[in-house]
Amino acid sequence: MHHLLIALATTPAPSPTPSLRPGLSEDQVTPGMWGFIMTAFFVLATTLLIVDMVRRIRRVRYRAQVEEERLAALAAENQDMPEAPGTDAEDSGTHQPGTRGGRQGGSDLRTEHNGDEGRGQR
Repeated sequence: MHHLLIALATTPAPSPTPSLRPGLSEDQVTPGMWGFIMTAFFVLATTLLIVDMVRRIRRVRYRAQVEEERLAALAAENQDMPEAPGTDAEDSGTHQPGTRGGRQGGSDLRTEHNGDEGRGQR
């Protein structure tokens, strides 16, 4: 062990900190100010895009939740209303939950899952 310490003590120190090759300046091998500005721009743009995406996703979820609550309220409303004996829901102009306007022209107008209204066929 003692010999190892003597060997380490007598070993010469490594050469000084390496420098750039002759003919090169620090500006040629580092990104510099323009590199910093471009990197900062991309970070800012990415952050703004992420914030906008989160806001839009939150809005879509909220709209879906409101639509589910609206359909549940319509279903509860239709269950609470007893129908008069001898009447049919299709003939009286009432409609099922999830449809709009009952029968019109032989087909009913309904709400699709994506919120668009379209004509369905029976």
